[in-house]
Amino acid sequence: MGLEVESRPSDSPYIERVWRSRSDGVDQMMAVAAARWDLVFWEHRGQVSVAVVGPETKAGHAPVPEESMFFGISFSIGTSMPHLPVNRLVDDVAEIPDATRRSFWLKGSSWRLPDYDNAEAFVRRMVREDVLALDPVVAAVLRGATPDVSERTLQRRFVAATGLTRGAIRQIDRARQAAVLIQGGTPVHEVIHLLGYFDQPHLARSLTRYVGRTATQLLGHRDPQKPLSLLYKA
Repeated sequence: MGLEVESRPSDSPYIERVWRSRSDGVDQMMAVAAARWDLVFWEHRGQVSVAVVGPETKAGHAPVPEESMFFGISFSIGTSMPHLPVNRLVDDVAEIPDATRRSFWLKGSSWRLPDYDNAEAFVRRMVREDVLALDPVVAAVLRGATPDVSERTLQRRFVAATGLTRGAIRQIDRARQAAVLIQGGTPVHEVIHLLGYFDQPHLARSLTRYVGRTATQLLGHRDPQKPLSLLYKA
């Protein structure tokens, strides 16, 4: 009973993570803040739905349809669909209408529903048909490179490609990493040192805002009635 989640990394530069889940006896979850956007497919009582879920700047409660199956592609930072700008989807969801068990419409074309095992092939088609783009400057910065553009230009490109500033992305990703470490048994004082928090109150504020749990709650018994959304070691 609860929310069963499985995920895997990808070798595609456009994909951060591929995931799937099933709900059973749970109607709400804590959606953890995320700097990336997702394309999500789910089936509930025979009805298939598709939506683009934008970046989320803080944790919050989210409904979970009873006994539903979900599949999603979490896209890498800097990846976007130019016809549906991600900076308009921050803390928002855009539903894609007229989905069936076999197909859905995207940018005027019919697309077969992807699944957990063929997500990369689906994304390759998105790239071929200019539905998906990756900002090379943003991608280079995230790899540690120093591009030959001004700081102002760089910030503008980050916001255009991600909907968020670099600072916001760092804060969200750091809190997510802290939660993974704490759940894995890393002592709180080590997490503070490893991730550059000032002190324990600083970490506590970050976890509360971005994860919706305190360190004590992350270490304690997990509530199957209100589980966390996808968290993983980067």
